[in-house]
Amino acid sequence: MISCGTNKTKDFEIIVNKDGATLGYSPASGVKILKKDGLSFKDLNKNGRLDAYEDWRLSVDERARDLAARMSVEQIAGLMLYSGHQSVPSPVEGFTSGLYNGLPFPESGANVWDLNDEQKAFLKNDNVRHVLVTSVQSPAAAARWNNAMQSYAESIGLGIPCNTSSDPRHSENVNAEFNAGSGGEISVWPDGLAMAATFDPQTVRQFGEIASQEYRALGIGTALSPQIDLGTEPRWFRIGQTFGESPELSTDMARAYTDGFQTSEGKYEIRDGWGYHSVNAMIKHWPGGGAVESGRDAHWAFGKFAVYPGNNFAMHQRPFVEGALKLDGKTQKAAAVMPYYTISYGQATDSTNYGNGFSSYMINHLLRGQYGYDGVVCTDWAITWNEGQMPEVFDGKPWGVESLSIAQRHYMTLMAGVDQFGGNNEMAPVIEAYQIGVDKHGEVFMRNRFEQSAIRLLRNIFRIGLFENPYLDPEESARIVGNPNFMKAGYDAQIKSVVMLKNKRHLLPVKERKTVYIPRIFFPTVLGWWGDASESRTDYPINLDIVKKYYNVTDDPQKADFAIVFVSSPHAHADGGGYDKNDREAGGNGYVPITLQYLPYKATDARAHSIAAGDPVIAPSVTNRSYKKKSYTALNTKDLNAILDTKSAMKGKPTVVVVNATRPMVFNEFEKAADGIIIHFGVNNQAVMDIISGKYEPSGLLPLQMPANMSTVEKQYEDMPFDMKCHKDSEGNIYDFAFGLNWNGVIHDTRTEKYKKN
Repeated sequence: MISCGTNKTKDFEIIVNKDGATLGYSPASGVKILKKDGLSFKDLNKNGRLDAYEDWRLSVDERARDLAARMSVEQIAGLMLYSGHQSVPSPVEGFTSGLYNGLPFPESGANVWDLNDEQKAFLKNDNVRHVLVTSVQSPAAAARWNNAMQSYAESIGLGIPCNTSSDPRHSENVNAEFNAGSGGEISVWPDGLAMAATFDPQTVRQFGEIASQEYRALGIGTALSPQIDLGTEPRWFRIGQTFGESPELSTDMARAYTDGFQTSEGKYEIRDGWGYHSVNAMIKHWPGGGAVESGRDAHWAFGKFAVYPGNNFAMHQRPFVEGALKLDGKTQKAAAVMPYYTISYGQATDSTNYGNGFSSYMINHLLRGQYGYDGVVCTDWAITWNEGQMPEVFDGKPWGVESLSIAQRHYMTLMAGVDQFGGNNEMAPVIEAYQIGVDKHGEVFMRNRFEQSAIRLLRNIFRIGLFENPYLDPEESARIVGNPNFMKAGYDAQIKSVVMLKNKRHLLPVKERKTVYIPRIFFPTVLGWWGDASESRTDYPINLDIVKKYYNVTDDPQKADFAIVFVSSPHAHADGGGYDKNDREAGGNGYVPITLQYLPYKATDARAHSIAAGDPVIAPSVTNRSYKKKSYTALNTKDLNAILDTKSAMKGKPTVVVVNATRPMVFNEFEKAADGIIIHFGVNNQAVMDIISGKYEPSGLLPLQMPANMSTVEKQYEDMPFDMKCHKDSEGNIYDFAFGLNWNGVIHDTRTEKYKKN
């Protein structure tokens, strides 16, 4: 964004060049203004002369090459780092905690927007310039923290500004490790499967255009999104952040999202579509993370392998190479790519099985060579760390190179074509990696390799205008973030994403102010990412004040005209399931089924022998990760009881089931007991109530198949879309890809025609 110059806090100054760049700088940083040809420039390195990288008239490539050549090895190493998660202000405990002058924030007397001790240290001592921010107290606080950080960065070294980034922060679920962004009263939109359920790339494009403005108002220049993995494995718990299993739909959505985020127009454009409304999109996860074996996730050692029994490895790259790397807009390609943790088992022609971030085949040969990509490649977080003591421990993810040292892993990623290390605040192992390269290839080779990455990284900072003006007006930020127009657009998109699956005897909509019964739901104890456990409880699954806007509410089914049962799709702990240390300790291999049904499930149709195996932290004898004939029960199995018990208690009066789904599920356990079924993928419950009450007509479509049973789930191939037998309901409708109902019946429109199954 362009600062208007109403700077009541006096922490930066604005200079406007007529028909040129608007400059923002902090007098406290020591930066002076140079005059040349009647124009103003920032003397970022404070040498009293205009250097090429300071000259905003030159191209991005000219400036990046000049600056990279001026940087020390240590400064480039710092540029390659991507900080761990930061909060504004830092909490007392947790993975984003920090101290202010040696004290926790509440005891320090610090301002909300002050830098903490750790932030100052990694900016100065480790030359970090890429910072990942999560929660912020408010847009104004985020803006002032941004200004404090930019002033500090401007005061040291070559004056390189910080490129702040964020995980997705516009959805209802903003607290997962890979979706960690909250606060700031930002507009709320569908995410992943919910956005895919609109089947409307233009809505995704609109989201990108609005979200990028809000990001820039918060000081955020890079989005660690979109997640464009092809969602072909229904048990994978990260399928909820994908655009589903259709290569065509996912490709169009990926293109629209990236165009929306990266494109600036009119007075906000600087050059080639980039400008003050642009946010660098980091697409993930190359070459596609959706084919994880049996649904287990690669954040843990037990899920490190992606497998391709259907020989569809190339299909998983389509959302990347035909979508986000082939844009309609002037920015042409996504600014950055993140490989996934997985080992793409058996796919590298050099016969290696390394995690994708370590694989020269996946990065140098495939992404950079075959597809000609010369943008930033950043590792997923913590791949260079050491792994945990056991497969279920959440720690480093150095899959395939577990025996190497941390420095050797950094060197290997560099040689594979990677530019940046996610979640590493310390430059020491990068310097060690540089020295390993010098010993093997010589100083000239490694210096050139470092400058190559520096140029790529600097481009993403130059082209969004941060070198000219990284400062924000807090009052303007507060006006932009979450303004009413943005909020309405997000809510309209949520409405479009809600899918009606069943409407027996045209029960819905219920427009009259009737009396509704909503049962309480049991919320089981769930283990979080780091082994912390939530408390079990029984509670209403929706704020009843929302329901009372539409209907009278009773806790007696006999007094109700109809019931609405709110449930979640069957789920496991936060690790997504698939491994149980109790099984291992009892003499098993540790691997257990992931279920998509509520009732206890026995995997009679699972593979007798796994496709991939090999975990150094387990006994070497574990070469088969099969869970055949083992059993598992979903944590929220009592959701099924809530549905069936409500149906019985209503004594023939209508029951509507609302499912908040994070992945596909088996409907045959309860579908006949429901007169109406609404499914959504993590949007606001008010949007659901607006559909049920008839304020809006449902228009969403299923972005993936709903399986008939767990047998078809076990028999499908992890890398294949559309290969399950789907549930057929009591009305004769099949819950297949692109199915959905409106008030007139099954939806057939231009969307269903365009995105047919192939």
